[in-house]
Amino acid sequence: MVKLFETRHLTLKQQDNVVENSPESALVTANEVTDRLTNDYNNLVEQNLKRNFIVHVCHGLLGQTGFRLLNTPTFLPAYILLLSGSNMIVSVAEALKNLGMAITPLIGANFIAHRKKVLPTGFLIGGAMRLAVLGIALTGLFLPTGWILPGILFFLLAFGVFTGMQGVIFNMLMSKVIPTRLRGRLTGYRNFLAGITTAIVAYLAGKYFIGDNPQISGYSYTFLLSFVLTSVGLSFLFFIREPDALRVKVASSLRQQIKNIPAFIDADPGFRNYLFARSIATAGRMALPFYILLLSAQFGFTGEFLGKFSFAFLFIGTLSNLVWGRLADSYGFKVVMSGSLGLWIVAGLSITFAQNEWTLLAAYGFVGAAYQGFMQGGNNMTLEFGSSQDLPVKIALSNSASELVSLITVLAAGVYLTLGNSYESVIYFSVACHAVSLIYFCWFVPEPRYQKKPSSESIT
Repeated sequence: MVKLFETRHLTLKQQDNVVENSPESALVTANEVTDRLTNDYNNLVEQNLKRNFIVHVCHGLLGQTGFRLLNTPTFLPAYILLLSGSNMIVSVAEALKNLGMAITPLIGANFIAHRKKVLPTGFLIGGAMRLAVLGIALTGLFLPTGWILPGILFFLLAFGVFTGMQGVIFNMLMSKVIPTRLRGRLTGYRNFLAGITTAIVAYLAGKYFIGDNPQISGYSYTFLLSFVLTSVGLSFLFFIREPDALRVKVASSLRQQIKNIPAFIDADPGFRNYLFARSIATAGRMALPFYILLLSAQFGFTGEFLGKFSFAFLFIGTLSNLVWGRLADSYGFKVVMSGSLGLWIVAGLSITFAQNEWTLLAAYGFVGAAYQGFMQGGNNMTLEFGSSQDLPVKIALSNSASELVSLITVLAAGVYLTLGNSYESVIYFSVACHAVSLIYFCWFVPEPRYQKKPSSESIT
């Protein structure tokens, strides 16, 4: 089948020659060529679908387990607060990560928009991302005490830089090898398995690495474990079978790509409204590092406390992925985005009002469920707007806009808290952002799955 695909894969220039040599049947011939190439591409995807589905699940299981140890809003905020004693530095650390994720998605899109295969670039960027995690771990183990915090901030920025590029590259890879009808199920299974594993690992890391008297070395060993897991996960992608893209954009400079952004956004009003609604919702995400700091005032920063609340955030979030995935496959990702925002509003308010430990654990767990739904919905919904050749830029714009908003709001939250204001008021602002975004999603954002696609669109 691969040989058949390669022999039938005509370039656009060859298609133009067919049209020029047979003007009386140009339209029919061009459509026949396009249909044949599309059918060959879809057949190749279906032929390798089981293999690629399993590889994506295995990659996600180990990769997400490792990265969630770093990204779950418990260990890192607590570690930064231990090193600095400052809410503002906690905000700066989160902002540096968001800064990297905001400025590099377009670079990632520029790397792959003109390439028929994206996996080789994925290995390069994914490897660099994992080295940044290793740097965070080794900084705490080997640098003098006064250099640990600057070192971690540097590697967090590097982590954000490569994460921004990887988000574009690996979402594009998934869009090529996993049909739309299975993406919700894939992300649901992958997130479910990764979440279960991470919840257990996080609890054990909190109990045994960090313990009742948190030390720098305990956090360092936790993040070293993160590096090992993510590196093994990346190795699974050697088994992916990626087809050549049917269409790619002509290579252009990053400057030209940025110059074309306003026209690109205006050309798709549905995507523009989605971009706005997702960005507003992301503004509410700035409260994530501060939920655990609010709770610590009641329970204290012990390894057991961090382990239990990390477990709740990850375990309940994990179970929700199966629900989000099924909803997505049945009704589309707009339902997932709207449902996750509604749940986030309720869970966020519950944290500010609940009094006993079990209620707070449940509320924090439902924040995890809402976060999982929002991330799963946002990453996948972007893939369904427009044609496949525009996807790298749309993924980049969506990710950049979200992370830029997150950067600004998390810094603003840090300044606000430094002035003596409460964690509760930050959470109330977060709830307001989610409410505005939910209304906008319901009224102005279309479900892209049911919009008309170009006739040459590849896999469904």
